[in-house]
Amino acid sequence: MSNAIAPNDKPQGANRLVRVFQSPIGKKLITGVTGLGLAVFVLVHMLGNLLLLASPDAYNAYAYHLEQWGPFLYSIELILLAFVIFHALLGIQIYWGKLKARPTGYQTYVSAGSPSLQSLSSRTMILTGLGLGVFLVFHLMAFKFGPYYSTVLANGVVGRDLARLVIEKFQTPQYTFGYSAVMIGLGLHLRHGLWSALQSLGAMSAAAKPFVYGLGTGLAIAIAIGFIGLPWAIFSGWVG
Repeated sequence: MSNAIAPNDKPQGANRLVRVFQSPIGKKLITGVTGLGLAVFVLVHMLGNLLLLASPDAYNAYAYHLEQWGPFLYSIELILLAFVIFHALLGIQIYWGKLKARPTGYQTYVSAGSPSLQSLSSRTMILTGLGLGVFLVFHLMAFKFGPYYSTVLANGVVGRDLARLVIEKFQTPQYTFGYSAVMIGLGLHLRHGLWSALQSLGAMSAAAKPFVYGLGTGLAIAIAIGFIGLPWAIFSGWVG
């Protein structure tokens, strides 16, 4: 008797997972989950950056503390990398699907108001997303894999002088201006992405939608300003 498995005998769980991944609703759900996860990381990263406004020692101590997480930190980084890849690939697929469904775009865009809440941020999601993806590569090369300066930390331990590297980068106009432009793009991306993710996940009612939309806008602006503030403080000579 043959033990071959017929095509219909494939594990149902795997089939269901593939169907969810391939369906429009599943793609939006996964994009929403990964987007919210990345938004939380961006917020924490921005708050960590602001420690440099307090002092280089505080910033270096924070960076050293994260390094001591060891394998746990590497696991978080791998999860974030997976989130970025899934979020980008599914975002591109969703956008491509919309193009195929309506290959001829509108000549003019006018916000339809609620419930569509169409805006500049919603119309440029693919552009800001791609720009952030390219920026991420250069950003990691400049800082995570950039020059390693050593310093003696406040507790007497020798660690990386990441503050020196950050200050060096943002003392140059090209990096400060370029970084600021990308962070404006991040703010636009978050403005639409935050409330859209919650809507895709079914986490808000119609009555709460205006409040969530306003909260998302405020948070996106705050994050963008938080990221832009540090390089301009360095470039202006207030930090260094």
